[in-house]
Amino acid sequence: MKKHNFYAGPSILSEYAINNTIEGIRNFADTGLSVLEISHRSKEFQAVIDGASALVKELLDIPEGYSVLWLGGGASLQFCMMPYNFLKTKAAFTDTGTWAHNAIKEAGLFGEALVLASSADANYSFIPKGYTVPEDVDYFHYTSNNTIYGTEVRKDPDVPVRMIADMSSDIFSRPVDVSKYDAIYAGAQKNLAPAGVTLVIVKDDALGHVDRPIPTMLDYRTHIKKGSMFNTPPVLPIFTAYQTLKWYKELGGVEAIEKIDLEKAKLLYGAIDDSRIFQGTVADPEDRSIMNVCFVMKPEYKELEKDFLDFVAPRGIVGIKGHRSVGGFRASLYNALPIESVKVLVDAMKDFEAKH
Repeated sequence: MKKHNFYAGPSILSEYAINNTIEGIRNFADTGLSVLEISHRSKEFQAVIDGASALVKELLDIPEGYSVLWLGGGASLQFCMMPYNFLKTKAAFTDTGTWAHNAIKEAGLFGEALVLASSADANYSFIPKGYTVPEDVDYFHYTSNNTIYGTEVRKDPDVPVRMIADMSSDIFSRPVDVSKYDAIYAGAQKNLAPAGVTLVIVKDDALGHVDRPIPTMLDYRTHIKKGSMFNTPPVLPIFTAYQTLKWYKELGGVEAIEKIDLEKAKLLYGAIDDSRIFQGTVADPEDRSIMNVCFVMKPEYKELEKDFLDFVAPRGIVGIKGHRSVGGFRASLYNALPIESVKVLVDAMKDFEAKH
C-alpha cells in the first residue's frame, strides 16, 4: 500500500533524495565504500559539502559576505548559539509558539529578551501584528513557521535593526531576501534531510562584536574558518541534504516550489473551510501555515476524532494526529509531499463526513 506521509518531522523526503542516499550508502562516488564509512576529509565528501553549500546560496540567492554552515545540535542549540554570538545587552522577539518561546528563554541567559508581542494567550493561534521593534536592541528574532500550531510568517519583516530567523520548518518553501538577515537557521529534518544536521546562514561581518568569550565550538567563526569541519560533521544528513537541494534545483527552484506548496495548502484549507464537521485552528488566512495545516472536529463532532484517524489509516494516511498542545489533526505539507497525497486526504475527509 502506498503511504501518504504527513509527519511533522522527521518528515517526508523525495524519492530522488532517498534513492540517491541508498546508492551512496552502498557505493559512495564510485569509491567502493559507503558514505557511512568515508572520511569526512576525503575529496569525495568535500565535493558534497561544497556542492550543498553552493546550492543553498544559489537557491536562496544569497549575496556575497555570507557563509553557509552545516552544524550539529539541531535548531535548539541555535537558541543558545545565536545570543552567544550576537546579543550584547538586549534582543527583541515575537512569541509565536513553543520554539519561539524556547529561543526567548535561552536568550535571557545572555541579556534582556524583550517580548514585543505574543499570541500565547490564544494558544498561539495567530501571528501578532502591530508591534514596533525598538532601535536600541541588538537584533530582532522571529520564528517563521510554527510547526505545532500551524501559523506562519510568509514575508520577510522590515525592521530597523539586525534580524535573525528560525526557518526550520519552512526554509526553501518561498524566496527569502537573505540580505535583510544577519543569520538564518534551520533544523534539516523538515524540508531538507534526516535529523542530525542544522543549516546556518550567517553574515560574516556581523560576527565578533560581543565582548564575552565564546567557547570554541559555539563560535560561528570557528566553523566558518574550518568550512564546517572543525569537528566531524554529520556526514550522512549532509549527503542527503545535497540530494534534496539538487532535486529542488531540478524542480525550478524555490519560486516553483512555492507555487506547488500554495496549491497543496489551498486544496486542504478549502476542504476544511467547506466542511460541516472539520474546522481550522487558525482563523486568519494570512496567518495560516502552508507547511503545517492544523484542524480539529467542530465541538459537536469532537467525539469522532479517533474514528477519523481509524478511518484514514487503511488508505495509507499516516502522521496526521495533532500535537497534544492543539489536539485534533495536523497535516504537514512539506516540499517533498506530492499533491496526490493531499488529494487522498481530502477525499478521505469528504468520505468520512458523508458517513456522519
